[in-house]
Amino acid sequence: MIAKYRRQPVPMGLVHTIEFSLVIIGSFFVAIAFNLFLLPNEVASGGVAGISTITKYVFDWEPSVVQWALNIPLFIAGVLILGKKFGAKTLVGTILLPFFVFLTREWPPATPDPLLGSIFGGMSAGLGIGIVFRGKASTGGIDLAAQIFHKFIPLPLGICVALFDGIIVLTATFVFSIEQGLYALIGLFVTSRTIDFVQVGFNRSKNVMIITEYVQQVRQALLEDVDRGVTVWNGKGGYTSEQKEIIMCVVAQNEFNKVTQMVKRIDPSAFVVAMNASEVLGEGFKKD
Repeated sequence: MIAKYRRQPVPMGLVHTIEFSLVIIGSFFVAIAFNLFLLPNEVASGGVAGISTITKYVFDWEPSVVQWALNIPLFIAGVLILGKKFGAKTLVGTILLPFFVFLTREWPPATPDPLLGSIFGGMSAGLGIGIVFRGKASTGGIDLAAQIFHKFIPLPLGICVALFDGIIVLTATFVFSIEQGLYALIGLFVTSRTIDFVQVGFNRSKNVMIITEYVQQVRQALLEDVDRGVTVWNGKGGYTSEQKEIIMCVVAQNEFNKVTQMVKRIDPSAFVVAMNASEVLGEGFKKD
């Protein structure tokens, strides 16, 4: 009898160590983005960091102190109002980010160009935040404020976050200039896209739905020629009311053309729908 190989579970102590390490590394990257790219170029691209950029140039307040002064009360308010769902890792991120901003405050700017600052600052900040998210935590700040606002105002959470960031960018436009406000929007956009990239990476796949009269042939070809698992669903034609079987198969991007050509070769009249799929976990794909 051949025993199946099963991966041993990772010890929880090691998991927590890795997650805390990711929070520390990510917070450091965000601080680097702030001091080397965003602050020197007056790019206030949302969040508590954006507020501290504005207060630095209006009142000459130390950004790290402003971030602590906002982050810690927001964290406490989040625990009191939203419950104890914010763990120790989020508290670490809330405290560490301003600390790293303070430590790197004397580092020379990487570029005097605000466009480059907004792009590369957004990339660095998005990389750091994405790493913190990978550690199952956050750096607190405006996200917590948006969640508290969302609890009392019937608006989607994404709209609440965008509303707070929009107010900060609009304030930066009045404090600095319209041009600086546009740079802040660029930085905000680049940050969000970089976070998505860190979360998903290159693991883009296609979820293919196939409706055909030759279900068994297509199913066999997907299993043997493409070497991908399939799921067959029972469906019903909306116009004819006929019972149909629908094949679903998730394939890698570079396998998609092979699948469509194979399906068309078996059944030229087959109906094929492909949707983008990301963060696919399981046999043949990423294993978390």
